[in-house]
Amino acid sequence: PAGGPGAMAQARGLLAKEPAPRAVPASNLPMEVCEVGLNAVPDTSSGLASAGFHTAKYLPPEWRQRNFDVYREAFAGCERAERSRAEAKELTKQAAAAAQRAQQDSTAALGQRLQDIHFWKTELQKVIEDLDAETSLLSAQKLRLERALDATEVPYAIATDNLQCRERRQPPDLVSDEVEKELLKEVELIRNIQELLKRTLMQAGNQMRLNRDHKEVCEMDWSDKVETYNIDDKCGRYSNQSTNIQFHPSSVKFDESASTPETWARFSHDNIYRAEQEKLASISLRALIDNILHDVSEDLRMQRAAVNEAFTKHCGELDDAKHTLEYHLKKILKEIGDQEANIAALKQAIREKEAPLKVAQTRLYDRSYRPNVELCRDEAQFRLISEAEELTASIESLKKKLLESEESLRNLEDTRMNLEKEIAVKTNSIFIDRQKCMAHRMHYPTVLKLVGYQ
Repeated sequence: PAGGPGAMAQARGLLAKEPAPRAVPASNLPMEVCEVGLNAVPDTSSGLASAGFHTAKYLPPEWRQRNFDVYREAFAGCERAERSRAEAKELTKQAAAAAQRAQQDSTAALGQRLQDIHFWKTELQKVIEDLDAETSLLSAQKLRLERALDATEVPYAIATDNLQCRERRQPPDLVSDEVEKELLKEVELIRNIQELLKRTLMQAGNQMRLNRDHKEVCEMDWSDKVETYNIDDKCGRYSNQSTNIQFHPSSVKFDESASTPETWARFSHDNIYRAEQEKLASISLRALIDNILHDVSEDLRMQRAAVNEAFTKHCGELDDAKHTLEYHLKKILKEIGDQEANIAALKQAIREKEAPLKVAQTRLYDRSYRPNVELCRDEAQFRLISEAEELTASIESLKKKLLESEESLRNLEDTRMNLEKEIAVKTNSIFIDRQKCMAHRMHYPTVLKLVGYQ
C-alpha cells in the first residue's frame, strides 16, 4: 500500500474488526428508492428534482463494505505473495542444497568407483605381468626341451652305429652278448625319451597358448578398465563452472544390457582367477619339465655308464681270450716245430734201418744159394731171419709212428690255423668294440646338453 508499514498495520487493525451486516439487502435498493419518491411531498419541485439522483446508487455501508473487501483482498494477496516468496526462497535454498548434496554424493560415488576400478586395474595389470613373465619362463623351458630333444639324436646315432658296427663281427664272436643287450636297452630308452620330450613339448606349447589367451582376455579387460577410469575421472572433474557440459536427456535411461556391480566385479574376478589357474598350471608344468629333463639326463647317463661298463668288460674278456689264444698258438707253433723235427727224425731212422735190412736180406738171399745139404737151417740162418724180421717190424713201427706224427702235425696245423683265425676274429672284435664303438661313444653329449642348457 502507498501508506507504507504504518498504513499496513492500520489496515490489519481494521481487518481485525468484523464488519456490521447490511441493513438492507442489495435486491431491495430499487424498492427503497421508490418508497422515497412516494414519501416525498406531493406536487413539490424539490422532490421531483432529486428523484433521479437516488437511482442505482450504493448505500454508505455498502461503500464501506466494498472498500473493506478491496482492502482485505489486497492485503490477502500481499500475504499470499509474501508467503509464496518465502516458500520460493526456502525451496530455492533446499533445491540448491539438495543439488549440491546430490552432486557431492555423485562425485564421491565416482571417486569410490575410481578406487574400485583402480583396484581391479591394478590386479589385472599384476596378473598380466605375472602371466607374461611366466610365459617367458615356460618359453625358456620349452627351448630347453627342444635342445634336449635335439641332443638325444647324438646318443641315438651312436647307439645305432654301435649296433651296426657290431654286426660286422665274425663268427663265433657274432653273439648276442651283454653289450648288445645294453645297447638295445639304450636305443629303446632314447626312443621313449624322445617320445616323452615330444609330448611334453606339445603340452608346453598348448600351455603357452592358454597363457597368451588368458593374458589377452585380461589385457582387454584391463584396457576397458583404463578407458572407463579415464571416463569416470573426467566425469569426476566436471563442475557447475565447466564449459563443456550440456543437456543429454536420453542418457538418464538404464541400458538393458548394462552389468551390475556384482557381475562387473565377478567378471574381472573370474578373469583373474582363470589367469591365476593357468599360471599355476604353467608353474607346475615348468617343475614337471625340470624333473623330466633331470630324470632323462640321469637315465641316459646311467645307461651310458652301463653300456660303457659292458664294453669295457667285454673288451677285457676279448683281450683275455686273445692272449690265451696267442699263448696256445705259441705252444702249438713250438709243438709243430717239435713234431716236424720228430718226423724228420723218424724218416731218418727209417732210412737208417733200410741198410741193415738190406744187409740181412742180402745175406739171407745169398745163403739161399748154398748147395745141397749146405742149405742148413743153422744158427746163423735163424739169427739172420730174426734180424730181418726185427728190422722189418722196427721199420713198420717207425712208419706207423711216422704216420701218426704226420697226422698229429696236420692236426697241429689245423689247430694253428684255427687259433690264428680265432685271434684274427678276436682282434677284429676288439677293434670294433674298442676302436669303433668305444671311441665313438666318447662323443656322447654332456649332461648340460642333455638337460637343454646348451
